Amino acid sequence: MRAKSPQTENLLDELQATLTNGNVARRVETLRRVTDLFINGAVNYSEEQIGLFDDVFECLIEHIETSAKALLASRLAPVNTAPPRTVRTLAFDDAIEVAGPILSQSERLDDETLIEAARNKSQAHLLAISMRKALSEAVTDVLVLRGNDEVIHSTVDNPGAEFSERGFTRLLDRAEGNDELATCVGMRPTMPRHLYLKLVAKASETVRRRLEAANPDQANEIRSAVHTAARRARSAPSAITSQAEIAHALVKSLYQEGRLDERQVVAFAEQGKFDETNAAIAALANVPVTIAENIMIERRTEGMMILAKVSGMSWPTVEAIMELRHRLLGGEATELQSLRETYERLRASTAQQVLRFYRMQHASESPPSAA
Repeated sequence: MRAKSPQTENLLDELQATLTNGNVARRVETLRRVTDLFINGAVNYSEEQIGLFDDVFECLIEHIETSAKALLASRLAPVNTAPPRTVRTLAFDDAIEVAGPILSQSERLDDETLIEAARNKSQAHLLAISMRKALSEAVTDVLVLRGNDEVIHSTVDNPGAEFSERGFTRLLDRAEGNDELATCVGMRPTMPRHLYLKLVAKASETVRRRLEAANPDQANEIRSAVHTAARRARSAPSAITSQAEIAHALVKSLYQEGRLDERQVVAFAEQGKFDETNAAIAALANVPVTIAENIMIERRTEGMMILAKVSGMSWPTVEAIMELRHRLLGGEATELQSLRETYERLRASTAQQVLRFYRMQHASESPPSAA
């Protein structure tokens, strides 16, 4: 067993006396000395020794003033081997000057602890969490759900934050009518394409100008993306992620090899694969992917039924696509029986005529090619 140094033995004797008879001032001074001792040797301590410090710190901080706890928190926050129980106690302190440094910096806090704090503590605590170097999807889900505007902006502006599809969907709701937030959300590189299209469809002129300024090489495409209120969602190259490109390439390969059929479309839809489903519908209907995307995010269902009828799809395939639309875009559930009756009455020749209109509109709204 590792021998205690004279300094450690003296400090332990002092600690015993302080806990037994010491006043607050003496506890604070002992806390300072224990903190110095820990930080000076933190990299070399075993888990057992760190556990001993945990016991000591918890005894000392129980009866000291907030300013002393805040100082301890600021000193322990950057230490990756900080005593875990002490760190947790400080993180859940009601005083943000105590909890803040730990919540924003300490690597000792796992996602479970961060989520618990985010669900139960104040907006100031949530703001501190939002400033961490890295945030998982599970943590940002709670921040987006509970956070006020300041917390939301801080989280979205954090380059180390990851967002789930559910988180992005909530952000879109929060961003409606908020140009600053809408711009920040629209610039997140991992935003799912169908949600990007939905955001652009509702974008104000201010947001569109900001997106153009951030992506000057694609300004024409972004202007085309929002050319009309009904069809603002256009596939600007700035919105096409590598994931979307891979999905489009996969579908193109399936189509060229003669392996793209209704069964594959249903599989894509049931798996929630927006990019693959769009690309498959476009390929089977022989239209650009951008037309399928525009139609997919429209609230009205007529356009999607037109594409499906032109492609010769059966009702079960159309139903799978409609259910995907509802899962992705939300809103009121579609009345499927009524849609089925409409779809079965729709003639293929009529669908072809309407599709020609979509094609002409798409051509008129597309920006001219660069010279």
